Amino acid sequence: MFDLFVIGVADNMLSKANKATLALCSHVFATQRLQNIISDLPIEMHNISPVTETVATIKDLLNSGNVAVLASGDPLFYGIGKKFLLEFPAKNIHFYPGLSSVQRACALFKTNWDDATILSLHGRNNQHIPGLILPHAKCILLTDATNNPTEICKNILDYLLLIKATNRASDITVMVAENIGLTDQRLFSGSLTDASRETFSPLNILLIQTPYADQTNYPASFGLTEEEVVHSRGLITKSEVRAATIHQLRLPQTGVLWDVGAGSGSISIEAARSHPELTIFAIEHKQEELANIKANIRKFGCYNIIPVFGKAPDCLAPLPAPDRIFIGGSSGTLPALTEIASRLLPVNGRIVINGVIEKTITEAPKLLAGFNFITTSTTIHVTRTDSSMQTVPFNPITITTGSR
Repeated sequence: MFDLFVIGVADNMLSKANKATLALCSHVFATQRLQNIISDLPIEMHNISPVTETVATIKDLLNSGNVAVLASGDPLFYGIGKKFLLEFPAKNIHFYPGLSSVQRACALFKTNWDDATILSLHGRNNQHIPGLILPHAKCILLTDATNNPTEICKNILDYLLLIKATNRASDITVMVAENIGLTDQRLFSGSLTDASRETFSPLNILLIQTPYADQTNYPASFGLTEEEVVHSRGLITKSEVRAATIHQLRLPQTGVLWDVGAGSGSISIEAARSHPELTIFAIEHKQEELANIKANIRKFGCYNIIPVFGKAPDCLAPLPAPDRIFIGGSSGTLPALTEIASRLLPVNGRIVINGVIEKTITEAPKLLAGFNFITTSTTIHVTRTDSSMQTVPFNPITITTGSR
């Protein structure tokens, strides 16, 4: 087997060393744009797309000679290099990186990038994008046709309106570098509103600065007190029960959680703080409680929570399928909710139902077992003793878990 040379290109130029490397190869794979910069070289050229077919062709060609691939920037930075490392022996691959698009964009904007969170949004069409961006003071984004700068900024504005935090929009700065190194290169800098009205080239790097992102008195951790969470008239899941509930949910790092009958949103807030890449829908039909959820999102910076006004199951149809479901209140709709869970939860999915009244405590395990969930129930009795040795008992809570 001969060798594969993967060369990163910046500014549509190749160095003398890179041209010397190409001279060792009989075939080169590149986009049409990159083929144009080597049109004078005596080498057989191939389109790099579709990648699956390209990999198969390269494997065949490597039996008879060296092969080169031209890629934009650094092939190992969200590039094709990762794919090649999975397909070819490392000893037969040689990488020659160019400057990455992120490096070049930050140089153009005269800003450092060592303190930035860098995200690729390619293919993240079902994720709550504002929740990935807003927690970070500086976020650099590789966009795609769906998650383009215009739509991203619109989504952030819509989300800030939803959680009643539109006053924070004016603090956010948006920068877009388009067509870097090409004749129609353009740099944009402005507000979310400005960017939401622009049209940008598909070749872009998006930088969003959110100065208030780190300005919270509640750094991410597990174990908020009831006093810290905004709630109404004591209507909040007690911290001991909260801890047990989160434990039973066994939350994934990414995915979707439905918090049905979210109340103040205390379960959602704890889940959001411990799993920042999880998308959480806090579903509540009481306006007062929905206002509390929004206040807690703002207070704790849990922008991966989406508050949903409505009564389940009627409001659930538009939501993405859940990986986990928590039911803190069902208002008599538990049979319908467990049926939906049986249809939508994936393999290894889990549903957790907290019950105070006898009907929920007895009905939940029967319903889940009827839908072939592996079911367990745990009853928690909480009694607190203060510094004066006075004891305060609370109503017992039964946590019913259904797993697959």
